[in-house]
Amino acid sequence: MHSFPLPQRLWIVRHGQSAGNVARDSAEAAKLELIDLSTRDADVPLSDLGMEQAKALAAWMARQSPEERPERLMTSPFVRSVQTCRAMADALGIDTDCVHIDERLREKEFGVLDRYTTHGIRSTFPELSAQRQSVGKFYFRPPGGESWCDVILRLRSVYDEIKIDHAGRRVMIVAHQVIVNCFRYILERLDEATILAIDREGDVPNGAFTEYALAEDAQTLKLVRANMVPEDLAAVGATRAPDAPAGPR
Repeated sequence: MHSFPLPQRLWIVRHGQSAGNVARDSAEAAKLELIDLSTRDADVPLSDLGMEQAKALAAWMARQSPEERPERLMTSPFVRSVQTCRAMADALGIDTDCVHIDERLREKEFGVLDRYTTHGIRSTFPELSAQRQSVGKFYFRPPGGESWCDVILRLRSVYDEIKIDHAGRRVMIVAHQVIVNCFRYILERLDEATILAIDREGDVPNGAFTEYALAEDAQTLKLVRANMVPEDLAAVGATRAPDAPAGPR
């Protein structure tokens, strides 16, 4: 039995395409060692396409029936997530002052590997690259960074608070690809092999959402759909850009 009631519905959304996604793709294609960004990761905004993706998703969600729309919004503090969340708030008529920004929903921290491409990691940090391949992305923690397990630990406390503060409500979280997958690990009670198999299937599309609904027994949340790309989002162009250098598969 759960200690607290559960939300009625929960959506976990990946932010729209960011300028960082675009810069990373360019760097990887050119086989550069570093991704060319002039700001820290937390301040990287949406690209022009990313803003259109955010507005498209928001427009689609606003057309759903009232009981099929979120009434509470939470977001990572990173600019690209906040921009995506604000587009949703505007479309749904939710006061942006009521949007809850939670630092525990931030992107996974990459430590010394931050801004390095796959090629850059292999050439600059060969020992870490070998360790990463040996340990696997679930448990590998780069110096100064986080493993997936570290992210899962902070997300468990977020979920506990959602159960307390938003019981019976419809809640949407806007964050990052690894946040989507780590929440799936928690909510669906997966193991390492299963979540990494899901991860190998492909990147979470920018702007896509994974949705859960309260089960009939009111004791669990059941998966309704994963990585959903609504028609409005598909019309402006769905993208599947990784947030981090490709890890062991």
